[in-house]
Amino acid sequence: MKTVAQQMFRTCNKLFTRKTPNDVQEAHPSNIETAAQMDNIQHLTSPSQLSIVEDVREGVHHVEAVMERAHHGGGWLLSGIICINILILGCALVSGSAFNSVAITAVHRQIFLIILLLLTMLWMLVYTVFTFRKDQAVLFKDSHAGPVWLRVGLLLFGLLSFLMDIFKIATYVGYLHCDSAVKVAFPVVQAVFLLIQTYFLWIHAKDCVQLHTNFTRCGLTLTLSTNLVVWMAAVTEESIHQTEIPDLNVSASHKMYRASYGDKKCKCSHSACDTFKEACYYLYPFNIEYSLFAAAMAYVMWKNVGRLVEDHSHHIVKFHPKDVCLGPITGIFIVVAGLVTFIMYEVFILKEEGEKTNQALLIHFIMNIVIVSMMSLSTIIGCIIYRLDHREHVSEKNPTRSLDVGLLVGASMGQFIISYFTIVAVVATGARGYLNALNLSWAVLTVLQLGLQNYFIIEGLHREPFHVMQEAALHTNAHACQENTEMSLVVENSKSMYILTSSSQKLSLKRRVLKEVCAFMLLANIILWIMPAFGARPQFDHAVEIKFYKFTMWAAIVNIGLPFGIFYRMHSVASLFEVYLIS
Repeated sequence: MKTVAQQMFRTCNKLFTRKTPNDVQEAHPSNIETAAQMDNIQHLTSPSQLSIVEDVREGVHHVEAVMERAHHGGGWLLSGIICINILILGCALVSGSAFNSVAITAVHRQIFLIILLLLTMLWMLVYTVFTFRKDQAVLFKDSHAGPVWLRVGLLLFGLLSFLMDIFKIATYVGYLHCDSAVKVAFPVVQAVFLLIQTYFLWIHAKDCVQLHTNFTRCGLTLTLSTNLVVWMAAVTEESIHQTEIPDLNVSASHKMYRASYGDKKCKCSHSACDTFKEACYYLYPFNIEYSLFAAAMAYVMWKNVGRLVEDHSHHIVKFHPKDVCLGPITGIFIVVAGLVTFIMYEVFILKEEGEKTNQALLIHFIMNIVIVSMMSLSTIIGCIIYRLDHREHVSEKNPTRSLDVGLLVGASMGQFIISYFTIVAVVATGARGYLNALNLSWAVLTVLQLGLQNYFIIEGLHREPFHVMQEAALHTNAHACQENTEMSLVVENSKSMYILTSSSQKLSLKRRVLKEVCAFMLLANIILWIMPAFGARPQFDHAVEIKFYKFTMWAAIVNIGLPFGIFYRMHSVASLFEVYLIS
């Protein structure tokens, strides 16, 4: 049944390239191009041919409806149940093993993760060796899923995560004489998992699987939940490492030793342990982002299982850095200045002197206020350009776009939560002083910047690319000229002249401004990702929130909200790059 339906679907796409009015609207969201296609059908198709086309298409739509009902059967429910159960169990184990004061230790968590990693690798191998190689298994590819820049980012983060696992292996080997061998086995298994999963997602990210759909859905949700559990474990370890517990004369490294290595009497057998351990913590942010990238790509593959994608050309957009100047220069200046102030902040904080801590907070607050203020101003300019822009909104269903928007809004909630809790604490306590004023200003401006940036990115992702509108306008103008047969030669010449001139012309003012805004916002989000990802925690260095909410509650708020805020910045970088390409 599936094979016949697929053949009918593809045959009809080839035979009836001049679509009916209903199908034209679905395949080509641009209203200009849609009108042109409908007019072509009226001029070039006879009534008898149209009736045949309608009859065949009704049969194809009936088959598609049957297939869609089959695809949305028990497989979706079963895969969803598997995902939820793995996530809840993983969350419980990760939370329980955060400290060794409970019966669950890091060894138990790592055994659970090893089992998940092995099962996921087994499924990936089965899919690659058996399912993918069968005839009619992957008839369609989702051109929007797994773009090259996303796969390159996954590869880069994967390589750095692989390096982190090497450092972990070198560290845990020094504790084999007094600690569990599971702690060595886990990074070994995870390193192999990184290699297999990166290859799998690089090759199969665009697949729309049509065979073994239930098994494939379950395998993809296993992959999704495994990456999320690994992300939760990494975030928990990083949060414990970065969180300073007040009134305890305990260093950060000792707290991490207690959390991960169990008995503090267990000493490393070689001198390089501390070096490898510290190196691991600088690589944790990349491992965290890798897990989220992989989870997002697995989700898109899961949504594409059984999906019928119509064969139409996907527009290739090239990246031309020479198109912009002011945005990248300003963004690079912000990144350099942010790195300098971040290094100064870390140096002053480590001295643990009251005056130095205040100076560090002053530098950090001012730098962040300047960055979010400039981002808010540039976003407002971009939103004004959107109001003057006449591009149509994309109407085509796209799982990748839906996921981008969902992740963008959902991840921003973490930073929203921290900012609003800070606003309430500072206002309610009536705290005075320049540090409290700067902290309040930063929180208010961050809320404003997040809202504006979300609107700018979402609006940009749902607009038609400029080159699509140009092609649609060209097609309409050409069709209008074709009504007069004497002008056919002129039309051909005008087409070639348009292509030559449009490729060589400079960008219009609106396009250039949008690209400048996107380039600056992209670089600004990078520095706002770097600072918290690599250890900036003004939330714990400034005492107002801790005194108002008490340490336990405030630590929970920050350690839950901040990982989402960090991911929001990196996801914004990816989304802004996409907006830059289509602007």
